[in-house]
Amino acid sequence: MAPRANWKGFLRLSLVTCPVALYPATSDTEKVSFNQINKKTGHRIKYAKVDADTGEEVASEDIVKGYKVDTDTYIEVSKEELEDIALESTHTIEIDEFVPKTDIDSRYLIRPYYLVPDGKVGHDAFAVIRETIRSMNKVAIGRVVLTNREHIVALEPLGQGLMGTLLRYPYEVRSEKEYFDDIQNVKVTKDMLDLARHIVEKKSSDFEPDKFEDHYETALIDLINQKRAGIRPAAKATPKTGGNVINLMDALKRSLASERQALAAPKAVKGKKPKKRIEGQREMLLPISGKRAAKEEAKAETKAAPAKKPARSSARARKAG
Repeated sequence: MAPRANWKGFLRLSLVTCPVALYPATSDTEKVSFNQINKKTGHRIKYAKVDADTGEEVASEDIVKGYKVDTDTYIEVSKEELEDIALESTHTIEIDEFVPKTDIDSRYLIRPYYLVPDGKVGHDAFAVIRETIRSMNKVAIGRVVLTNREHIVALEPLGQGLMGTLLRYPYEVRSEKEYFDDIQNVKVTKDMLDLARHIVEKKSSDFEPDKFEDHYETALIDLINQKRAGIRPAAKATPKTGGNVINLMDALKRSLASERQALAAPKAVKGKKPKKRIEGQREMLLPISGKRAAKEEAKAETKAAPAKKPARSSARARKAG
């Protein structure tokens, strides 16, 4: 099932307007998550809101927000007061200006969204705005109200749609000077720089996100499956240390030699292609699906309840096997 739109409204460039929908471009729901449980009973832990001084539980209707101004002094702000100053969404992303993409400091980037036409109308206007941004080779800067706050959004073409990236305000970005002032001004020799460049050249490649694997997530799933199967996890081996680096030049030379040796290693035999690995899939005795997949499997089991069929292995385990 497609995700729900976070926001719906209009995209406007001067007098050109079209209805659009904003969708999150990233998700953390597929990651393994944990609940806290009582070790003695196996029951989930529930949190109660209690008064810090009396220790008594406080009802939700008696809880208000407070801004701390001193050790024990807070300025209370009611829900109604917050609602009074909340910005009403104009339901319009107004494009204010166009800037070179290189002008946007990466520290200002928060999170990406996908912007698509909403409904069957307005596709022509959407295409005009999209192609105008593309032809100018710039990024459109606009404003959008989400959760009662106004956000700056940078729009750029991505295939047939637009990618909108929320940007931070200047007061949210810390200056690097307070962190970098104590870094020593070291002179790097030409020989060291040449060796380092050779290492970089050996390691240079195209950016391919599909090659990356979340090793911690893999280890989590393996650990949980071993415990589900009653297998005692193996003790972690002591990591090998590379020893102390005494001479930087010597370390650079050894690094370069190691890279050359890796490139000279024999390649895999042609003709036998490895099975395609689908992200998140592993060969496991008791496979764990993501949250979304788990819900879909539960629905499928409910529909198939009247007719009993032989159990079949998980698609995830079958593909990965």
